[in-house]
Amino acid sequence: MALSVEALASSAGFFNAVLSYARGMVAMYGANPRLASIFASQQRWLMAQSGLALYHERNPQDPASGLYSGRFIDYIVANDIASRNTAASFTQEMVAYRFARHIADRPDKRARPLEPTEAALDYVWKWLHAHLTILDALDGGTRTVTLEQTPHLFARLQPAIAHALVGNDRVRRPGPTFDLFTWVNSGGVVMDDLFSRITAFDPEAESADIGVVSSSDLSERFMISKTHLKRIFGKASELGSMGWDGLPGRGSVWLSKGFIREYWEYQAEKFALIDQAYAGLAGTISAATAPAAGERALSITSAGP
Repeated sequence: MALSVEALASSAGFFNAVLSYARGMVAMYGANPRLASIFASQQRWLMAQSGLALYHERNPQDPASGLYSGRFIDYIVANDIASRNTAASFTQEMVAYRFARHIADRPDKRARPLEPTEAALDYVWKWLHAHLTILDALDGGTRTVTLEQTPHLFARLQPAIAHALVGNDRVRRPGPTFDLFTWVNSGGVVMDDLFSRITAFDPEAESADIGVVSSSDLSERFMISKTHLKRIFGKASELGSMGWDGLPGRGSVWLSKGFIREYWEYQAEKFALIDQAYAGLAGTISAATAPAAGERALSITSAGP
């Protein structure tokens, strides 16, 4: 049975695990900033998940299925994720940075289907592995072992997760401060970094101290301008979501109980959706099950962060 949103949103143990997850996401960003930047804002993260879902849902018997630039753009616009121009620019960027490529062997020479590169697949594999690892730690499950033993499960699980995330308003719009960070490029990983600094968590406290935060360091590590950071921090301060013990921009930084709750509830909703998608598929697939026709099994063995 999948873990519920309510159970996760009320579990301090879950939130402490999420803080460890945030540290892992920051580390993954540091290992490959250019690739990780795809997931560093809400809009780009949803576009990346959507594109990968369309690719995994390709039916070899249906040439019109799969990941095509036009089909991807239509999906993004239909689900109110981004404008047509933004979606088109995203696909071009993915090809330019070699996170996606055109499939050479195609039945219809007029169409140019796309596929993710191994680097992109590996990153999303690690992302999923990190989530399943935390879920296993909470209930003693074997999700990660099952995924490692049946890697083709990834190609069925990822689309189910992606569509669930795209269709969930509480994941897409969890709160004003969360939105402030995640709709700016690299804002999401900056927020993860702030939460990764929480060392002592008291759910009843009005705020959590995270120590001194260097804007120059964040700007350099996460490829975000100091001007953008200052604007985000300023607006978050106006909302009462973060502040400084001394003058603004100086001294130790604190995060408010409300901001912590936004982040916590977002993570609870996301982890619950992932677990629901896993529960819906895992029971139908055994370690001996072969990939479906036309389904390319991953040759990825790397563990999560």
